[in-house]
Amino acid sequence: MSARVLAIDPGTVRLGLAVSDPAGIIAQPLQVLHRRSPREDLAALRRIVQELEVERIVVGLPRLMDGRLDVAAAAAQAFGAEVERATGKPVAYWDERLTTVAAERHLIAQGARRLKRRSNVDQVAATLLLQGYLDYQAGRGKETDDATGD
Repeated sequence: MSARVLAIDPGTVRLGLAVSDPAGIIAQPLQVLHRRSPREDLAALRRIVQELEVERIVVGLPRLMDGRLDVAAAAAQAFGAEVERATGKPVAYWDERLTTVAAERHLIAQGARRLKRRSNVDQVAATLLLQGYLDYQAGRGKETDDATGD
């Protein structure tokens, strides 16, 4: 049974969000949340999860190019644990290496101006992250299921 999945590309200033279709096959950009406070961020995510009937959440896990986890990855995992507690939905982690670079290139190819790119890059990165996760879940990808390295 497939279900709607929410992807979060966590940053210190913004959270890029993408959501799957109800069947859990196709990722689409949702929005960018500007970070306010942990309490307000989690409340906003809880509302989105309820409104969209999200069943699972994927948080981008920033790895170093050699695959190791660093401080940013630990922060993403701590954030994911908070999201799981706040929403009551399971959280998985997915390797987000190069998603922001790919998102920036996509927006440049689309002719987006610099200001428009800056405001959209996080949700496009979240969309790429989510599509990779969905493809893997459907057997169309080759990455590990849980990019935490476990």
